[in-house]
Amino acid sequence: MLKRKKQKNLREKKLEKAEKKVSGDKNSDLQKNDLAEQIKKATEGLFYISETDAEILPFRGNPAEAVTKEEVLSQIKGAANLTVEERDFTGFFARLTEMQEWFGDEEKETAQKFKRLKDLLEKNLKNLKVFKVGKIQLDIYVVGLDAENNLSGIKMKAVET
Repeated sequence: MLKRKKQKNLREKKLEKAEKKVSGDKNSDLQKNDLAEQIKKATEGLFYISETDAEILPFRGNPAEAVTKEEVLSQIKGAANLTVEERDFTGFFARLTEMQEWFGDEEKETAQKFKRLKDLLEKNLKNLKVFKVGKIQLDIYVVGLDAENNLSGIKMKAVET
């Protein structure tokens, strides 16, 4: 009788552990989807202005050990010989968020949206970096590591001559 009771307890513990794992996986997926959804909402109506106006889109990569140009190239399936320029996250957002005295209401609102996006990325991602991939017609990735160590952030196109 005692042996059966121990076996029953062991089965119950295994079941509890399995349920916690599934629940944890669901929560993890919800967090991932939640961040992607928050980024999607924060980028709605935002455009990166260079010599062309480009939509800003969420970027969700795979697990990574570090935020490096090699990792970005690997995850975007870019050729190893592509030109990649790393930029400072704060510096990148400075021109997008800085208020100018000549700004009208629309420009002020755009700068505020970029500020909210910057804050969202800083709050949810670590080791944030900016990578400009290519020459003239660029792909720009603003990425860091999320809570699950996945490369995440935003991406956009730019033309710089």
